[in-house]
Amino acid sequence: MYSNFLNIIDILGTFAFAVSGVFSAMERKLDPFGILIISFVTAIGGGTIRDILVGNFPVNWLQNGNTILVVFVSAIATMILGSYLRKLNLALFLFDALGLGLFTIVGVEIGVEYGFSAGICVALGTISACFGGVLRDVLLNKVPLIFQKEIYALACIIGGAVYYFLYQWQLSTNLSKVICILLIFIIRIIAVRYKLSLPRITIKER
Repeated sequence: MYSNFLNIIDILGTFAFAVSGVFSAMERKLDPFGILIISFVTAIGGGTIRDILVGNFPVNWLQNGNTILVVFVSAIATMILGSYLRKLNLALFLFDALGLGLFTIVGVEIGVEYGFSAGICVALGTISACFGGVLRDVLLNKVPLIFQKEIYALACIIGGAVYYFLYQWQLSTNLSKVICILLIFIIRIIAVRYKLSLPRITIKER
């Protein structure tokens, strides 16, 4: 039951990230090929960086044909039905929040398998969940969204830390996953609902 649930969230999360990449690329008025590239980078960029850092080759998406298929179909469908999908902002946000939780878990678990410390495991979880968006924004010549506003990466850090310690305490793995996903999901909803963000630090002009 839990395994099927997480597989569904994995697909929905990949879909949401791919769609967000398409919308960002369309705002920059890229051609279809450019849109596809940005979509792929957004959906698989974080996981690719994580796998390279830990030396996990071939990287995950090269071993899982379903990921490539989901991203490709999502990108093509969004280019065709973009105006309709924009009306599903709430649904896409929910998928994105759930996807963040799942991809954070994947990164933390890989860190645990390699025997890394708690901090490194949480960092790998955060990279898995967030750095596809960072690469997307850099390629589109924008300051990455997670560095500007909203509590995004912080939600992954908190959820990843909780999952790591629950894992170490030998709580049921599936239950720990659900708790982590729900925690990140709730943090994201609260942050967006109440417009919470980290304070900005600037240098005052003399």
